[in-house]
Amino acid sequence: MKSTFNVRFAVAALAFITVFIGSVFLVELAIPFLQFQPNVDFLQSKRLIYHLDWWRWSFYIHVFSSPIVIFAGLFQFNRLTIHRFPKFHRICGYIYILVLLLIACPSGFLLGLYANGSYPTQVSFTLLSVFWFATTIIAFKRAKSGMFESHAKWMIRSYALTLSAISLRAFTFLLAYFKIELYPPDSYILVSYASWIINLIVAEVLIYLNYAGFLLRKA
Repeated sequence: MKSTFNVRFAVAALAFITVFIGSVFLVELAIPFLQFQPNVDFLQSKRLIYHLDWWRWSFYIHVFSSPIVIFAGLFQFNRLTIHRFPKFHRICGYIYILVLLLIACPSGFLLGLYANGSYPTQVSFTLLSVFWFATTIIAFKRAKSGMFESHAKWMIRSYALTLSAISLRAFTFLLAYFKIELYPPDSYILVSYASWIINLIVAEVLIYLNYAGFLLRKA
């Protein structure tokens, strides 16, 4: 029993540290955009639409709100906050849900309409936004109804989609690291789908292994 607990604790700690480092990395990537100039990094590929006010503000809103969602969700999936600090758990949960549903997801949907890589990538990112919104609103409704295990399952799915922002960069890095040569548009299409589909598969595996029930059981 003790060895099983140690393994679970080690895996949870590793996952927490990995997501935390990934979140810090995303924040660092967002810092250059504080210049609010079109010649910064990714925005150089968006010169043809940067002049559109709705797109420009959607971009900045999404870039600066997404780390808030990631950090708020980071503290939702361990028994310490759920059982020992329930108020902190609820506060982080409300921040996660409100910022995601009202700010990060709608702005992400608008960005998806003009994503690089043409229609295949645009379909990927708009679908991601729709699923992100749907899983989160279902999770919220289940919590309000007192269906906490179902709430936990849908939050696992929601956060898996949240972490697609980190997965996208990770898969892009891996393609370059292993020198997998693809035509640039094809590689971006590949990582755009893999970034959230693989995350959802992992989420379903965790749900199948009853990770939601494990979170709700008091130590």
